[in-house]
Amino acid sequence: MTNEALQNLISSWIPELEFTEEGSQFLNITVQPEQLHQLMSQLKTNSETSFDYLFCLSGVDWGKELGVVYHLESTTHRHIVVVKVQTEDRENPTLDTVSNLWLTADFHECEVFDFFGIIFNNHPNLKRLFLTEDWDGFPLRKDYVDEINMVIK
Repeated sequence: MTNEALQNLISSWIPELEFTEEGSQFLNITVQPEQLHQLMSQLKTNSETSFDYLFCLSGVDWGKELGVVYHLESTTHRHIVVVKVQTEDRENPTLDTVSNLWLTADFHECEVFDFFGIIFNNHPNLKRLFLTEDWDGFPLRKDYVDEINMVIK
């Protein structure tokens, strides 16, 4: 299925989505946080898309917004999409988990929580993986400051 055909199909589910290719070979979809789980569920379960493989989930600090970028592949149809979601709420950033759809998201969402502080609603065991429970702040945020542990040139 071409990126154009994918876009036409997916936009019939949720018309408010934004689509780009951003100079890449993959179709990029930007979704609002409240529509994230619905979109991801449809991308996985619809027989025409069948995105059965979540091969990358990354936290991002865009400056004003925090968010997550998901890379999905259909091993049946051999197509790939990139899904982006962001929130402007830096004090209490929350997004819905997709760990109930792809088990690989479990670990990756814990990592994003640990380093960016994004809380994933309905995650089965959201916890820090790398930092201690008493660690203050989220080191991969652009506004993070740690006078003791940071090397500043």
